[in-house]
Amino acid sequence: MTDYLGYVYSLIIFAGGIVGYAKAGSVASLVASTTFGSLSGYGAFLVSRDPRNVGFSIGVSLILLMVMGIRFSKSGKFMPAGLVSLLR
Repeated sequence: MTDYLGYVYSLIIFAGGIVGYAKAGSVASLVASTTFGSLSGYGAFLVSRDPRNVGFSIGVSLILLMVMGIRFSKSGKFMPAGLVSLLR
């Protein structure tokens, strides 16, 4: 069973980094989104192979939630940190 939701989430992460880079020239945003998007995509691949194998995906999601949650609490801006925190 393919984890379509996991793959869509990883694409949203990639897209967010590309938008951040295009709007603000943020290389850090591009690197972070590539890293976390790839890790999330790999997690979706693992879940697609075995639906009970969710540990990796949960770990990546928790790390992303913590990082973006801290950014949201410091900046108070919903985009992008609040949105990513909400999605996770």
